[in-house]
Parts: sequence; C-alpha cells; structure tokens
Amino acid sequence: MEQLLHHLRNLGFTEIESKIMVDLAEHGPAGGYEVAKRLGASRSNVYAAMQRLERQGALERMDGEPVRYRSLKPEELTRMISGRVEASLAFVEKSLPRSSGTAAPFLSMEGDQAVLDVLVRELKRAKREIVVDVWREEASLLREPLAEAEARGVKVLWACDGPDQGLSRTLAWPGWSDLADRRAGGRKFSFVVDRQWCILGMRGGDYDTGAVITEHPVMAELLLHHFTQEMVLFQLEQDMGEQLEERYGEHFGLIQSEYLNAEPEAEAQEDQEGQAASPITRPLTEDKGDPEEEVNGNSNRNTA
Repeated sequence: MEQLLHHLRNLGFTEIESKIMVDLAEHGPAGGYEVAKRLGASRSNVYAAMQRLERQGALERMDGEPVRYRSLKPEELTRMISGRVEASLAFVEKSLPRSSGTAAPFLSMEGDQAVLDVLVRELKRAKREIVVDVWREEASLLREPLAEAEARGVKVLWACDGPDQGLSRTLAWPGWSDLADRRAGGRKFSFVVDRQWCILGMRGGDYDTGAVITEHPVMAELLLHHFTQEMVLFQLEQDMGEQLEERYGEHFGLIQSEYLNAEPEAEAQEDQEGQAASPITRPLTEDKGDPEEEVNGNSNRNTA
C-alpha cells in the first residue's frame, strides 16, 4: 500500500488525494463522509480533494443524491495520466526558453568514473550515429553501451588502437619525447554522437583521467575529419603499404621532414636532390595560378 501511495505522489497527487483514490478503488463508489470515516481524515479535506480529483478526471461523479464518486479503472487512470504528462512535456520542450549561446561551449571534466558515467549516458541517448576513436582498454569498458546502441539501430563506426599501433603515425613535432614516453602520458579517446555531442580526453598513464565535452560544431568537424583521414590512411596502408614506405619512408618520415623544421643535414640533402619546396612553405607573393581554382579542386578531400 505504502509503495502505491508513494508512486501516486510521484505522479503529482497529494497525500490525501492518493489515499482517496486507493480507498475508492478498493471499496467501490462512496461519498465523502464514508471515505473520510475510513481514512480517519477531516470531511472538509476529503470533500475538497474529491472535487479536485473530479476536475482532473481522476474520479467520476455518479448521478443521484447524496454525491458519490467512483474511481477509474487502472488502465483508464494510467492512460489519462500518461496523456496529461506527455502533453505537458511537449509544451515545456516547445515553450521553455533556449540558451542564447553565450554560455561557455566547452566543459572540462576530471575523474575516471565521472567521465565514464557521462559518456555512457550520452551513448544511451544516441539516435543515429556514434563515431568512436579509442584504445582497446577503453573499448572493452564501453562495449556494452555501444552494443546496446547498435541493437536499437544506431550506426557505430570504430577506430580502435592498440599497444602495437597506437600513436604509430603521430607526427614527431620538435620538443616531443619519443613514442614510449608519449604512451606513458595516457591513451587518447574521442566520441562524436549524432555529429553533434563530442568528448575528447585522455585516460591512463601518468595523468588523471580528464576530458573536454562540447557540442561546438568546430570540434565535431575536427574529430570527424580526423576519423575520415585515419580511415583513408589505414586503407591505403593496407593496400599499398610497401610502396608507401618506399616512397615516403617509415611512418611517412620524408613527408614530415618537409613540413617540420628539418635538421640541417636533411635540408642539405634536400637541396642536393633538387626537390621542390613544399606548397605550404612557398612565399605567398609567388604567382601560382588562381587560388580559387586550387581550393575548388581540393574541396572534396576532407568530406566525411
């Protein structure tokens, strides 16, 4: 009984209203005097509550005198409550003022459990697509919510690194430590849900788990472009691995050396071999044709 009263109160009925509804459902149609006597409550309070319940549609008033009320059938009551709640939710969603967009679009979050909890919550909310870029350790933790998403029709796209390949193509920017040291710093992960909600973070290693969460379109675009480029590069390596390494060196080192402050020995070797300057390093004043044509010619490179 107490549990039933608790749930009726959760649905918006007062304590006395809940007791009246249960009493009438149990004993059948009755007037206010009878109900008040059984409940040991004030007759004026019972009469007022029964009139409110009638106006809400939770009780029906019977013909004749004295005034008597009867409860709805359980399925009728729940259908009435469900319709009322759904109508209110729809109105609130439509009418509640929305954010003006002036609030900070990036949220920083720390703590392993806090990050995992918010990530699982958003995966459960996904409607169309989840783009995943994780290491195997994080993939195993999130396998269940991702499987649930797939089961309800959400498209899940995976990019999963492991200890034998993680960071293998990371550019060797000057000042960074070697690959082993960078791995000790943690494993990166990123998720894009429905091409809108994004999380980018690091877990494990020498740092506490932390992440940045946002719905800013720039972050979504960057993460999706990165995923697309990784996908294309992976397929190229599968199909043409030996040729690519022969042409560009291990981990595309020759390409990196063109853009990342090459050592003097490499610069001297490049001069001797007569290689052309990188397009990025060319002076802007150089006349290289119509820039608009060049942009249009490359417009499809970064589309997902």
